[in-house]
This record gives sequence, C-alpha cells and structure tokens, in this order.
Amino acid sequence: MPTLYLTCGLPGSGKTSLARILEREASALRLTGDDWMHKLYPGISTPEAETGPCRARVEALQWQIALRAVGLGCNVVVDWGVWSRAERDTCRGEGRAAGAKVVLCFLDVLFEELWQRVSRRNAELPAGTFEISRTDLLRWSKLFEPPTMDEMALFDRPDSR
Repeated sequence: MPTLYLTCGLPGSGKTSLARILEREASALRLTGDDWMHKLYPGISTPEAETGPCRARVEALQWQIALRAVGLGCNVVVDWGVWSRAERDTCRGEGRAAGAKVVLCFLDVLFEELWQRVSRRNAELPAGTFEISRTDLLRWSKLFEPPTMDEMALFDRPDSR
C-alpha cells in the first residue's frame, strides 16, 4: 500500500527538509508548492503567492498528481503545510479513498525558533523560497490550526502497514 505523507507546520518548521528526506528514504514523489510557484511564476512576490490565485492552482494540480500517483502505487510527499483541520481532513479522506496510507508529519516549533530559522533563510534566500517578514510569520501563526491529539489519532502511523 502506498503512503501519502503530509507535512504540517509553519514556515521554518522543517517541512521541506523532512520532505526531501522522505523523498529519498521512502522513494516518494515530492510535491513542494513553493518550488512550483517559483518555477511557474518567476518573480512572484510573497504577498502574491499568499493571496493571489497561483497557489490554489498549483496545489490543485499537485493534489491531482498526488492522488494519481498513490493510485498507481507510488509513495508521495505533499509539502504544503496543511494549516487547517478542514484541509487535513480532506487530504486524509481523499488519500485513503485513492488507496493510500496517510501519514501526518507535524513539525511543532516554537515561534522564536521559527523566526530564527526564517531569518537565516531570508538572508540567503535559496531558490524556491519566499522572503517572509516577522509580521507575516506572526499573522500566519495565528491562522495555523495545530492538529490535536484526537486528530493525530485519525492518521496512520509511519510504521503501520
């Protein structure tokens, strides 16, 4: 049975680093939204990426690919952040309907550590990343719905078959 990994957390929590590890260790197709955003929309700004129509288009296409890939028996890592319970519920339900074991990889990092990591990344701004202000990170941290223990129990465990 293929596994669909969902990375869950705020910017700077380590989602993409974990997604790259899973890509190698689980022979998984990695779908990272920010990578595609930069390739498809060169020069897109952080505000445009957040509020414009591009992210929804990219994530809809990536989700179609993810479901098709798990349907073909491939492991997939969806590297978006899945900030809301509703989004996680949808991903879990549709992933299982496509025949996947669905694993939520929640990266819970305190705000000040997130800001330190994002600040370092902002200074280098590697390809495929957006510059993030402290104000944006703070606002997003208030929008983020961390998974509860009850919700976590609804997901498969990485080692379960």
